[in-house]
Amino acid sequence: MYADQFEIYHGNSNPDLARKICRYLGVQPGRAEVFQFANENIFVKILDNVREKDVFLIQPTCHPVNQSIMELLIMIDAFKRASAGRITAVIPYYAYGRSDKKDQPRVPITARLIADMITVAGADRVLTMDLHQGQIQGFFNIPVDELTAVHILSNYFLHKEIERPVVVTDLGFAKRARAFAELLGAPLAIIEKRRQGNLDRAELMNVIGEVRGRRAVIVDDEIDTAGTLVEIVSALEREGVHEIYACASHGVLSDPAVDNIRKSSIQEVVLTDSIPLPPAKRLAKIKTLSIAPLIGEAIKRIHRGESVGALFSSEQSFTQNLMFWEDGSEGILDTGPGGTRRPVPEEEPAASPALAAARDRGEP
Repeated sequence: MYADQFEIYHGNSNPDLARKICRYLGVQPGRAEVFQFANENIFVKILDNVREKDVFLIQPTCHPVNQSIMELLIMIDAFKRASAGRITAVIPYYAYGRSDKKDQPRVPITARLIADMITVAGADRVLTMDLHQGQIQGFFNIPVDELTAVHILSNYFLHKEIERPVVVTDLGFAKRARAFAELLGAPLAIIEKRRQGNLDRAELMNVIGEVRGRRAVIVDDEIDTAGTLVEIVSALEREGVHEIYACASHGVLSDPAVDNIRKSSIQEVVLTDSIPLPPAKRLAKIKTLSIAPLIGEAIKRIHRGESVGALFSSEQSFTQNLMFWEDGSEGILDTGPGGTRRPVPEEEPAASPALAAARDRGEP
């Protein structure tokens, strides 16, 4: 039984997200040294006592992908050898998710390989968000909690009050997009596409559904080079769509994604901060919503042994009333009619349930 205390640590892949999660929970991030030597070997040293503690390690496996993965594995090993009570790998973005099946002769299933490495390194459970395919959960022999950003993204568009919307997605994301469409009160249209070999582009086949004269919201799990996104935009314009928005859980934005988005007729692209967005990739039409409150609430529930799935049940409205942390600016979403995001007054900062409880206990 681990101590009744949890600690949050992070590597170098997305420290800003880790700090926001800590701020939401009202805790300080744990101290650790994580850096590369001149020979590119990674060194990790945990600077706090974590014996028998419940440790949450926040490390999305984003750019630089392979370095982020190695940092994650080495940090897990360090915590295991430091006698941590339980180690939860918090991986908001799971790299190599597309390599989830053997669809060509003599190719690996890399998503399974990464899962095996995380397990062997010593992780006791995994907390992630919007995997490329749900079956990746089955690659792990340890418990996996998969969150989704669908509620946060749909709530954003719900408050934009788009007239005659239609939700557009491909077959791979259809199940979660159906939930997105129901939350938005809009019909669902499917893009039938076929990827060309190992290239980062797809050949569009067909638009299934009525989209003419509507305003489209394209939804997917990630935007990589945005090549497929641009092709979908062209197909929708040919079908007579008036306005086009896009959103995704993960903004990978590999080159030339930013140029593709800039040149396209998309009105707005909404992403989460599961992957950090460097200044060079920030455009006026790219909007970032933070998942820090969602992950923070999941961490609190895992630590307490409470249900994580209840966050997304019909009885639990938490995900429809999340604080919006846009570009590090705290705010509360007013879910009333015509509600908009309003700033939090400085004299009365927003407090999460976990933060309020910590204050009641006299903790800083």
